[in-house]
Amino acid sequence: MSKIHLIGVCGTAMATLAAMLKRKGHDIQGSDQDVYPPMSDFLASEGIRTLTGYTPDHITGDLDLVVVGNAISRGNLELEETLDRKIRYCSLPEAIREHFLWGARSIVLAGTHGKTTTTSLTGWLLTHGGVDPSVLVGGIARNFGEHGSSYRIGHGRDFVIEGDEYDSAFFDKTAKFLKYLPDIAVINNVEFDHADIYADFEAVTLAFRRFVNLVPRRGLLLVGADSPGARALVRSAVSRVQTFGTGEDVDWQAHDLEPAGASTRFKVRRDGSPFGVFDVPLVGAYNVRNATAAIAVATEVGISLERIAEGLRAFAGVKRRLEIVGIVDDVTVYDDFAHHPTAVAETLAGLRASNPDARIWAVFEPRSASSCRRVFQGDFARAFAGANEVLLAPIFRSTLPESERLSIPQLVCDLHAQGVSAHEAESIDDIVERIVKGHQSGDLVVLMSNGGFGGIHQKLLQALA
Repeated sequence: MSKIHLIGVCGTAMATLAAMLKRKGHDIQGSDQDVYPPMSDFLASEGIRTLTGYTPDHITGDLDLVVVGNAISRGNLELEETLDRKIRYCSLPEAIREHFLWGARSIVLAGTHGKTTTTSLTGWLLTHGGVDPSVLVGGIARNFGEHGSSYRIGHGRDFVIEGDEYDSAFFDKTAKFLKYLPDIAVINNVEFDHADIYADFEAVTLAFRRFVNLVPRRGLLLVGADSPGARALVRSAVSRVQTFGTGEDVDWQAHDLEPAGASTRFKVRRDGSPFGVFDVPLVGAYNVRNATAAIAVATEVGISLERIAEGLRAFAGVKRRLEIVGIVDDVTVYDDFAHHPTAVAETLAGLRASNPDARIWAVFEPRSASSCRRVFQGDFARAFAGANEVLLAPIFRSTLPESERLSIPQLVCDLHAQGVSAHEAESIDDIVERIVKGHQSGDLVVLMSNGGFGGIHQKLLQALA
């Protein structure tokens, strides 16, 4: 049994890793600047000792390994002590590889968008199919555990993992997914994102090309052919390649999509021949593509068509992915993680397809490192065109130079030019007040942010009530 310390343990991925290592029998502790519920409650429930604040005293001589979170940089007191003592250290993705992946069939789900949902779908289909996989996902999958979970420890050979293209640690600025030893790799789509670490689209593409180059000859690469950026990666593959999407000339084609409330029915052709009819409790063409990728992986693993169809119908979704947080006064309020223009556009399009006559409020907090940047100015103007009412919160990262910062006033003007009602909000309370005063029966309100959004979800529900 090793004694392992995690610096920055309250991040979702780090806390999940801590829990998985604990389940494998290691002695685990971690520290963070702020230890707060619900993450501290989760760690406590897993039997993990959590230390508040960063201090050299936390780095003791009996440690076998220190895992350094990617939010940790030089100057952190625990990191400096680790380096001074020359205690063995690694990044989160390195720890996952060394402790879980070398002996597994690694199934890595990657792409600019849809990673969490596709990983959750795939992990659940394999679980439902009886192969007892381990799963690590960057969100809370409702099918795992009593209240949902971001991980599952199985006894089968398969390890299903979300492949993040974000960097690994202060000492390793390469993508996390380059550590994940893919035997089966899925790339849903490739677009420019993470403007804080990638200079341009070519830099993002290079990371994905390197990922493709890791799939062994006997392995399988599944490529989302509806995305030009992903489809271009096919030529880099040494492994077998299969394509999926809703367009023509793909190996796995989803077609005849039929929205039905909160679900979608669709058909799939494999190599041009009918394969099956499926129902998934998700909306939007983008989720059909996610489901099609999961179907292809499950088929490769050897799960029957009947079990796959059953599993899709029983999929319980992922928290913060168009999750209904409440219905008050006949107004439905959703929480969604969308923060990239394409994710925003597809979320609104999916909601519109299932609710063609509803009035949709898009409430957006520019919070992520990319969504705060001017490089996406025009893309956001197009993305929000699918809403009836747009409310834009203040930019979270206001320290960016004005020349690089997303202009909310310009975005409002661009949306007005397209005939979309849009407003720049002064605060969370301002947003809540506007919705309370302006809502009508049957309205749909989508709160979009990759963070907590100032607790707006409960504030809005309480105000509507």
